[in-house]
Amino acid sequence: MTTGKLFTPATLGNLSLANRTVMAPMTRTFSPKNVPNDLVVDYYRRRAAGGVGLIITEGTYVNHIAASGYDNVPTFYGEEALAGWKKVVDAVHAEGGKIAPQLWHVGAIRKPGAEPGGDTPGYGPSGMAIPGKVTGHEMTKQDIQDVIQAFAQAASDAKRIGFDAIEIHGAHGYLIDQFFWEDTNQRTDEYGGDLAGRSRFAIELVTAVRAAVGEEFPIIFRWSQWKQQNYDARLVETPEQLDEFLTPLAEAGVDIFHCSQRRFWEPEFEGSELNLAGWVKKLTGKPTITVGSVGLNQDFLPEDGTANFKDAETANLDNLHQRIDGEEFDLVAIGRALIANPDWVNKVKEGQSESLVAFDKKQLGQLV
Repeated sequence: MTTGKLFTPATLGNLSLANRTVMAPMTRTFSPKNVPNDLVVDYYRRRAAGGVGLIITEGTYVNHIAASGYDNVPTFYGEEALAGWKKVVDAVHAEGGKIAPQLWHVGAIRKPGAEPGGDTPGYGPSGMAIPGKVTGHEMTKQDIQDVIQAFAQAASDAKRIGFDAIEIHGAHGYLIDQFFWEDTNQRTDEYGGDLAGRSRFAIELVTAVRAAVGEEFPIIFRWSQWKQQNYDARLVETPEQLDEFLTPLAEAGVDIFHCSQRRFWEPEFEGSELNLAGWVKKLTGKPTITVGSVGLNQDFLPEDGTANFKDAETANLDNLHQRIDGEEFDLVAIGRALIANPDWVNKVKEGQSESLVAFDKKQLGQLV
């Protein structure tokens, strides 16, 4: 059996987990008419049965006309969809797992025609999904308040139907990140300007979510330096800037930061081996989740920016164990390795890593 902190229980505020493994949120587009069905229920149940401590669901659309960007992605509103999610929650809990929905708005990345939403254009701080190219709707202050309310309502519904926490998707060039990123936020009002101004939307959103769920319910916030529009993008260049950026979000109500990297082993700043999650934990004092090609020898996309996922072989976990044993971060999110191996956690824990199968991009077309 593999020993070490990764497989020990963790209590992070009001969130108690059997171990420190997390299923990373991964969009699967297997929910016809935007409703999670029995296949989706079993998909998450199997990962809970396979030993995952905390499951974070695929991104789920909040109740805003422009939140959607891809067909067959589940919504997080409406009686039918919420009933589907309740089945997911009950199945995961029956296997002894914990689960949080990822609440999502794609922003200006949306292309008209995706359902729900139909011909609605993409909404963004400046109508830009690609820097410098206005193709969508520049959000008004009323739009901003409408989206904030949609996130708050979704969080309240998540608590009501039995989820253990919620995650706000603030990463990868989607709506919240479009506000953070200077290249897509060219506003001249209080929601633009310097990074403090560009963070105002997220801070107000987190504040509203906190008010909706109360003081005790865990809020996770996912963020990234990189964007799907630009892998080299950076919101902050120094630890000092990182501290200034994240402290207001922590004060607004974030309990756990989910720090998205393409490769978890890469240091974030020169002069230190700490990765992004390590720096965030050091500066904010908040628990952090690391993520980025855990258990695999390749990150997910080619360097040329094409959208073809790469196959990847299993990888040695010694570096990961050393980092979490050293308390650099608190939790570890596993993505594609859990698509390939629903029982990844149990196999690694029991010393059966040799039986793990590689990630094959063909697996993305299956829901098992």
